[in-house]
Amino acid sequence: MPKGSRNGARPRATWREWSLKSVKLSGTALAGTSLFAGPAAADMLADTTAAISPDSMILFGALGGMCAFAITAAIALVRHRKQAAQLTSALEKEKGDLKFRVDRLEAMLNTDEQRVIVWTGNGAMPQIWGVLPEKSGVPRPPAQLLAFGSWLTAKCAGDLERHLDMLFRTGEAFTTTLKTRTGSYVEALGRTTGGAVVLRLRDLTGERQMQAELAARNAKISGELHMLHALLDAMPAPAWQRDAEGNLIWANQAYAEAVDMPDAETAIRDGAAFLDAAARTAMAVQRTEDGCFNARIPIVASGERCVFEVTDVNANVGGAGIAVDISELEQAKKELGRAEDFHGRTLDQLAAAVAIYSADRKLQFYNAAFRQLWDLDPAFLESRPEDSAVLDALRAARKIPEQADYRGWRNKMLDSYQSVEARESWWHLPDGRTLRVIANPHPQGGVTYIYENVTEQLDLESRYNALTRVQGETLDNLSEAVAVFGSDGRLRLWNPAFGRIWGLEEDQLSELPHVKEVVSACTLSDLERDAWEQLAGNVTGLVDNRTQKVSRLERHNGDVLDYATVPLPDGGTLVTFVDVTDSVNVERALLEKNEALEQADQIKNAFIQHVSYELRSPLTNIIGFAQLLADPKFGELSDKQSEYADYIQSSSSALLAIINDILDLATLDAGIMELDLGEVDVAATVEAAVEGLKDRLAETRINLRTHVPDDIGMMIADEKRLRQVLFNLISNAVRYSEAEGVVDVSCSRKDGSVTFVVKDHGYGIPAEILTQVFNRFVGHDTGTRRQGAGLGLAIVKSFVELHGGTVDIQSSEGTGTTVTCTFPARPELADTAAAE
Repeated sequence: MPKGSRNGARPRATWREWSLKSVKLSGTALAGTSLFAGPAAADMLADTTAAISPDSMILFGALGGMCAFAITAAIALVRHRKQAAQLTSALEKEKGDLKFRVDRLEAMLNTDEQRVIVWTGNGAMPQIWGVLPEKSGVPRPPAQLLAFGSWLTAKCAGDLERHLDMLFRTGEAFTTTLKTRTGSYVEALGRTTGGAVVLRLRDLTGERQMQAELAARNAKISGELHMLHALLDAMPAPAWQRDAEGNLIWANQAYAEAVDMPDAETAIRDGAAFLDAAARTAMAVQRTEDGCFNARIPIVASGERCVFEVTDVNANVGGAGIAVDISELEQAKKELGRAEDFHGRTLDQLAAAVAIYSADRKLQFYNAAFRQLWDLDPAFLESRPEDSAVLDALRAARKIPEQADYRGWRNKMLDSYQSVEARESWWHLPDGRTLRVIANPHPQGGVTYIYENVTEQLDLESRYNALTRVQGETLDNLSEAVAVFGSDGRLRLWNPAFGRIWGLEEDQLSELPHVKEVVSACTLSDLERDAWEQLAGNVTGLVDNRTQKVSRLERHNGDVLDYATVPLPDGGTLVTFVDVTDSVNVERALLEKNEALEQADQIKNAFIQHVSYELRSPLTNIIGFAQLLADPKFGELSDKQSEYADYIQSSSSALLAIINDILDLATLDAGIMELDLGEVDVAATVEAAVEGLKDRLAETRINLRTHVPDDIGMMIADEKRLRQVLFNLISNAVRYSEAEGVVDVSCSRKDGSVTFVVKDHGYGIPAEILTQVFNRFVGHDTGTRRQGAGLGLAIVKSFVELHGGTVDIQSSEGTGTTVTCTFPARPELADTAAAE
């Protein structure tokens, strides 16, 4: 049956067949009428026509035509009704068949296996058939069904709408699997049929459900793997993936750069290994039971040795790993550790006590001064107590100021944690000390306390005030004349001696006269005038031209005055006058005494030289006989006798060394010392000097470190004297070093000179002795070691200068001493340059 019959509309083909049947019936009726009028009727008609008038003939003809038409129409109507009845019966039958077929199709569509949605395209609401079980997650109400986002996941709803848009626009069919919000899967099929768009939804069950779930899981895993690979590829850290056989199957670009490959594909194809053999061995040994490995390993990457934090996971399907470069982190940690140690050591050297509390009010750091100030139990401090607990402990030990309301005072002190600015308070301790306490809050939380013991400061302040008064009284009672002129040239300060020496009255001075008025009042001779004019020039001169000057003035009465002008920071000038008349009278006596002392010094040197020569001969005999006594060839000695013989030899050798040094100095003083110059192997000379001190180094447990470059080469010098210089320097360094200490001996060559540096980390030399260390018989005791004869540095200086070199010494107490000797590599060239 043609389309559209279901809606009561007559098909066009039917209507075309009905028109053709009507035309055939009309022709048949006309033919019947002609047959009814035969030849006899025609003759009759002709006779009648001849007797009838024309009008009657016309009327009769019209009447006959109407009769003929009526008869024909009646016959046609009968036939048409018969055919219409037959057609109506056929259509009714066809309608029943079609309705049956539609009901059967609707019954088939309204099963619980699918839902069908049809859009006819005429703007009407789509027609929906079928039902799906509730467990499928597809809603039954049409409104909810068409709202795809209400029962599908966001991604699946978007995909379905996109497929439908393409189906409406281009007619492109599709088949896809959709995931509902309940976790079930539905198959969607989209097609076009007869100008309509059909969407069929079917619930997936059994194996198809499992296949859909596996496909969705596979797509999800593939997407996650792709996303993970993209993320790792964007990271600067090398990352890799292996299969079950351990072959490299994926790597990122950073991996390729680390193994010096142009790209990751080349690295995978060549199987370039990022970890070396040692790292792989460590990985195999240290891997945990669950297949994980994590460690920090030094690895060469991109031609540089770096520290990587390697994380590798191994499973039965393969493995994967990533290496993060933490070289900068390790360096930063080391720097931070060194900085913390340095700050800790620095704070430990401070006299002020320092305590640092964290944001949770727990003790994080304290220096040695804090521990010494409060004398708390180290175990208590190491337990990181809270600030309030420390205050309670100090209060229990009666070490902080007594307070009537201790809780209120403590809470006020703890308010520093909420404060923005530093707070300062003064604690007057029960033992008489006074502390200045500064609580400095940290921006990130916590407080740093600084306890400054100002007891001495306050005492010094009071003593300073008393001293100022004493100095005023002292200045007034000085015999020296003192006067201070301001920047305007007027007198500002004077003492009674000034008026007494120059005969000025107190009334004159109280008027604060100008320096020119003072000059006119004090000058009675030309010499005095010249001296005062120089003084006035220093007082009134420009700042750049004002310098300290010292001179002597002879007055008209024979008195001799030493005067000095000192520019003051405020622009004033201090002028002092000292009566040195008696000193001038005694000067001659002092000159005569000085000459006598010089002669005595010469006699002393001659005596020492003579005695040294006289002592050397018998001392040589003593050493020789002591060696003979100790030789078993001349008889066995008891243990005590052998010990005494060793003492004789060591003491004699030490005395002989002193005498030799004295003789060397005497030879230098006489100007007859000559150097035996020649090529000297610098490294061998240093080694020889160190070799002679091995016993002493072992005895004192001193660690000697030498720093001599391999290419130090040769120099022109007296090898014996050079070795003697190094021996004395190292001996001094060992003598003044602590047990288990370190002595550094280094040598370098630069600009035609060779420099030897001997540095110890021992007791150091006091500043008052440092300027005298090169003098003879000068030394100092340090610790438990006694000073030597005081000749070593004097000999060093003499021999170095004899070579044309220089000696420099730097030292401070507690940090050690550094002696630097610079020799010209070729003394003859240095002499020529000096002569030019």
